[in-house]
Amino acid sequence: MSTRIGIVGMPNAGKSSLFNALTKAGAEAANYPFTTIEPNVAVVPVRDERLEQVAETVGASGIVWDTIDFHDIAGLVAGAHEGEGLGNKFLANIRETDAIVHVVRAHRDEGVVHPEGRVDPLADIETIETELVMADLEQAERRVERVAKQAKGGDRTAIAEEAWLRRVIEELQAGRPVRDVPVGEEAPNAARDLGSLTVKPVLFVANVDEGSEEIPAEISEHAAAQGARAVAVSSRIESELAELDDEDAAAMRKELFAHPPSESSLERVVREAFALLHLIAFFTAGEGKPAQSWHLRQGLTAWHAGGEIHTDIQKGFVRAEVIGWRELVDAGGYAGARDLGTLRIEGRDYVMVDGDVLTVKFSP
Repeated sequence: MSTRIGIVGMPNAGKSSLFNALTKAGAEAANYPFTTIEPNVAVVPVRDERLEQVAETVGASGIVWDTIDFHDIAGLVAGAHEGEGLGNKFLANIRETDAIVHVVRAHRDEGVVHPEGRVDPLADIETIETELVMADLEQAERRVERVAKQAKGGDRTAIAEEAWLRRVIEELQAGRPVRDVPVGEEAPNAARDLGSLTVKPVLFVANVDEGSEEIPAEISEHAAAQGARAVAVSSRIESELAELDDEDAAAMRKELFAHPPSESSLERVVREAFALLHLIAFFTAGEGKPAQSWHLRQGLTAWHAGGEIHTDIQKGFVRAEVIGWRELVDAGGYAGARDLGTLRIEGRDYVMVDGDVLTVKFSP
């Protein structure tokens, strides 16, 4: 299943422009709130030059990229948890995502209207974070009532979940997110069953002025305090660059930036989002077959990787042939790697490493 990232922010923060830059999908972007009413969803290939080299080395028939789904979600206003603006839809759409890209207006373009008539990045962040906390608080209070009834019957898991939920409610009432409350071993599914918004990892995207590459200090400091990540992007400029071919875009970047970035906004945001989710890439490739990229949570095994490819492969897992992508390229292919002894046989408990090339042997 693709990684799902929700792009959120105040109305007119630059969400749809960033979406355009990331996806070249042309979502409508206009100078008034709620341009995006239903979430635009674009499936974006996650390109990786390592796989291109692997595919060429082994004589693959082509390349199939893993994908990331970007959801452009309606702008949020104060009172969303009570249904203000498009709050209810906004919150429901966020629940379906794996992580949040929080776009924060940090530019001073007076031609773009701010819904509250001012430019204050931290105030905008606080507005959205408050709404997420309040929505989680309502959800936790409803959940604890149901779980408490089960706990009275002596269900040990319910007892542990109720205790966790009551700690969660205390933290939320103090304005702190659910991610700050660890889940005990006695109720391992408690967080999943709650469906919290503030447990999701966050990438702050500072929508900065044209030609700027700096993350404003207040956004950077806030992200660090939250255990989040942050990048700076000029959404409008990147949206315009996305309409150009690679050569023209590179020339325009040289004109705009004193030190042109080595990667596009798409690459930067995707890289940071993947780091947020602790994902690694692995590849499958063979002569005359498509080479393919996959992503897996860091620390998982070859058996889990087999499941990413197909559930039947995971069920019938026997062993795996594994080699680092660079070792495979340097050896000139699988035959050379076998001669050098760099192609290894690993069992189901082998912990995958970023850039591994995997061939699973399985029993149908």
